[in-house]
Amino acid sequence: MAIVALLFNLGNSSDAFLLLRAQQSGITPALAPLAFVVMNLTYGISAYPIGILSDRIGRFGLLLSSFLIFALVYLGFAFAQTPWQMWALLACHGVYLGMSQGVLLALVADQVPVESRGTAFGMINLLIGIALLPASVIAGVLWQQVGSQATFLMGSSFASAAALLLVTIGRRR
Repeated sequence: MAIVALLFNLGNSSDAFLLLRAQQSGITPALAPLAFVVMNLTYGISAYPIGILSDRIGRFGLLLSSFLIFALVYLGFAFAQTPWQMWALLACHGVYLGMSQGVLLALVADQVPVESRGTAFGMINLLIGIALLPASVIAGVLWQQVGSQATFLMGSSFASAAALLLVTIGRRR
């Protein structure tokens, strides 16, 4: 699971790129901070029911779904042309957050003995933290050298690769 999280997060660059992309699509700088409001509202609204769902139907499929949603949303960010498209994608990104954050940690807790859970949570967060710096550096270089579209295509590609790896690992178990 740790390798899947590492791979996924290599494409999960800073949310500051979402604000920059929002501005490119025509959202005024004065409204750009509302992007975080939209994301956090949909995150907050979706997290609790998705947590209940994960307890009922299992976590694996929800985590896989969250990776696929991220891949599609980032693909959308790459091609969005208008503010309304951006607002819709930002809301969908919040749903991805609601699906992934708690579900990943619950899946780790399910797979690790009780006496090792603190270590496992620390390790997964360490790997995610390690991945986020190069993810943002690469995203920034792509943005400057190729364009914003390349940044989001990279994120979508890493999420798709992580989803494929997750399916592969899931089949082995």
